[in-house]
Amino acid sequence: MPKTTDQKAQTRPVLVIAGPTASGKSRLALDAAEALGGVIINADSMQVYRELAVLTARPNAAEVARVPHRLYGTFPGSEPCSAGRWRALAVAEIEACQVAGHLPIVVGGTGLYLRALEKGLADIPEVPAATRAAAEALYSDLGGKGFHAALAACDPAMAARLRPTDRQRLVRAWEVLKATGRSLADWQGDAAVAPPASYRFCHVICLPPRAALYAACDARVIAMMEAGAEAEVRALCVLGLDPARPVMKALGVAALRRYLAGEVSRDAAITAMQQQTRQYAKRQMTWLRTQLLPERPEAMIVSEQYSESLWPEIFKNIRQIILTR
Repeated sequence: MPKTTDQKAQTRPVLVIAGPTASGKSRLALDAAEALGGVIINADSMQVYRELAVLTARPNAAEVARVPHRLYGTFPGSEPCSAGRWRALAVAEIEACQVAGHLPIVVGGTGLYLRALEKGLADIPEVPAATRAAAEALYSDLGGKGFHAALAACDPAMAARLRPTDRQRLVRAWEVLKATGRSLADWQGDAAVAPPASYRFCHVICLPPRAALYAACDARVIAMMEAGAEAEVRALCVLGLDPARPVMKALGVAALRRYLAGEVSRDAAITAMQQQTRQYAKRQMTWLRTQLLPERPEAMIVSEQYSESLWPEIFKNIRQIILTR
């Protein structure tokens, strides 16, 4: 049912800027935050980890000094961040922005995070740290196949959904079962916790031409290498983290680890990173076009690679969607 004028007046805008990697959405968010008195809230699942500032294209010190940024580099790589955990933090940041009279600007390309924020997640109780540690230890002892078999014996529904190599999700299924006595599949079948009714999500979706996006992806990898990505991965390796940790699966980590181990040349590592980045951008574009956009047909589309020359027209349109939708 369409909102009445009174209902619209009671809602508070949350600007969502979504797009694939290297589309220019972070620069757009920076310009929007400066012009509209906004606070940028990260919705990228890799930029939440503090060890990979360069390799995840996290905002630099100069950009952070221009406007407030939240949920960037929040977690150590040893501490996985789930969509539920991110959502709780994002909602708290949005509330803080709105209390202070600032515009929350949620920026990212992680579809799971964006969907969790707008659609909600099952209200699964917090798992005790000891239960999580025990699940991790059991996986290490049994290995992927053994752990998968153990899960299948007590939770066949979740085991059927997961591969033995999917450590993160297997451990999550096990810890939820042990902590709550219910299968994660049952929890996920419950009604989701919806976002506050006072939120009014306004969307800007960056969908540049594929050729321009791929060129930007290739250029970004070169810029990362020049900015110290190699040293960043070397420092990450020193930490001795489990390869199954999300931070170890960030784009470029595997290729640079092979280079540092002497298995491939530097040029080969760069080529692999560029290819992986383009493939990831393609998957993000597909999700935005087939999942987000059909649900948000009123969204503003930026159909060019973002640059400052586009800002005046974009600014006018953003002001309109914030004020009228």
